[in-house]
Amino acid sequence: MSVVKANLEVLPGGLKVALLLAAAALVALPFAGNDFYTQMVARMMVMAIFAMSFDLLQGVTGLVSQGHAAFFGMGGYALAFLTASIDSVSLWWSLPLVAVSMAALAALIGGLVIRTTGIYFIMVTLAISQMIFHVFFDNKALGGSDGLYINIRPTSSLFGWVPFDLESRTTIYYLVLVVMLLVYVFLRRLLWSPFGRALAGIRVNEHRMKAIGFNTARYKLAAFTLGGGLAGIAGYLYGALNGMVSPELIGFHMSALVLMMVVLGGSGNFAGAIVGAFAFELMLFAFKSAPQVGSVSLDKYWQLWMGLSIVLLISFAPRGVLGMVESLVHRWRQRARRAAAPQAAAVPGLAERSNG
Repeated sequence: MSVVKANLEVLPGGLKVALLLAAAALVALPFAGNDFYTQMVARMMVMAIFAMSFDLLQGVTGLVSQGHAAFFGMGGYALAFLTASIDSVSLWWSLPLVAVSMAALAALIGGLVIRTTGIYFIMVTLAISQMIFHVFFDNKALGGSDGLYINIRPTSSLFGWVPFDLESRTTIYYLVLVVMLLVYVFLRRLLWSPFGRALAGIRVNEHRMKAIGFNTARYKLAAFTLGGGLAGIAGYLYGALNGMVSPELIGFHMSALVLMMVVLGGSGNFAGAIVGAFAFELMLFAFKSAPQVGSVSLDKYWQLWMGLSIVLLISFAPRGVLGMVESLVHRWRQRARRAAAPQAAAVPGLAERSNG
């Protein structure tokens, strides 16, 4: 099996059609009129943006960062600080500012950690993330363990003209949807650009990339910086959507969750990150809402069911949900061809026409 096929970078036609249908369903969802599900799916899309930013590191470049959540959480905190100093910040300058700030922070941290590899890279990023977590957790001026509230969402005002109201749940839903689709299209194009192929080469064999003249440290630093900026955008949208941020968004627990999302959906193609984020959140909702059977409340053991489900899924589908679907489609096509072969042989000239 080739590396490209193992990572499912090339999406089969059937999966592309399914993803387009899913995108159409997301567009139509708010018209169902259920605010609860609209809010829940909007949160899933935010986590999908976060998962795509992590997939750029883990799935494409091969960097398993356990500190990636720091940029996600601090993106939300940045919006909270801006909102605290100004009654209502403009979406048009605050979102780019947060993205650039988190990218700059990622470049600073990346300059220190990118020199390490393997388990050392994981441990260093984890240590930095925990340091940032305790800065926010132990400092009352930064909200402490309770976090910060964002009472006013950003405004879309342009020189006095307000094209849309972000206080509306439907409007902010579509904002998150548009950002998610833009991030996906951008990263898919990046994946097949010379820069993206160089990152994939680093994942496969960094020593060979160095031998043919690539400065792999610069490429990894660029990926780390871009991933941090995209995670900051996700954190900003999370804060605007939920109205509060807390230190839990920065800790290693959140980094572990986004890693599970990427592995669950299928790494290295960004569509898998989206599918993994949706699947993870749906499983979480289902297990937390599990019914009571006799005297046993199944929802109390939701962490056990979640862990078992992920272990079983990864055991039987190591390439994630998308990889499993691709394998099923491939097997179905092979069976269809084998079933059609005897018929083609029985009818004179049919085999030649089907081969042609």
